[in-house]
Amino acid sequence: MISKEMEIKIPSGLDPSTIALFIQIASQYDSSVYVEVKNKKVNAKSIMGMMTLGVPAGGKVNVVAEGNDETKAIEHIGKYLNNEQEQ
Repeated sequence: MISKEMEIKIPSGLDPSTIALFIQIASQYDSSVYVEVKNKKVNAKSIMGMMTLGVPAGGKVNVVAEGNDETKAIEHIGKYLNNEQEQ
């Protein structure tokens, strides 16, 4: 299991369009992926769960991945949240 705190550097934060892309990225991996904000933990592959988070640009989340491709999942999600890749 890997757990990493990440800052949202996407200018719009986690809004519906960026959440949709986040879920597409998380769903590419076999690992279980969760996003934690304060005391809330949601499945990163669930649109309904992710929509409840409401994290603005500059906000921080903890991303947890567990499975055979957890390292790749965390790296890819990190690049996305850092606004370092083309969506």
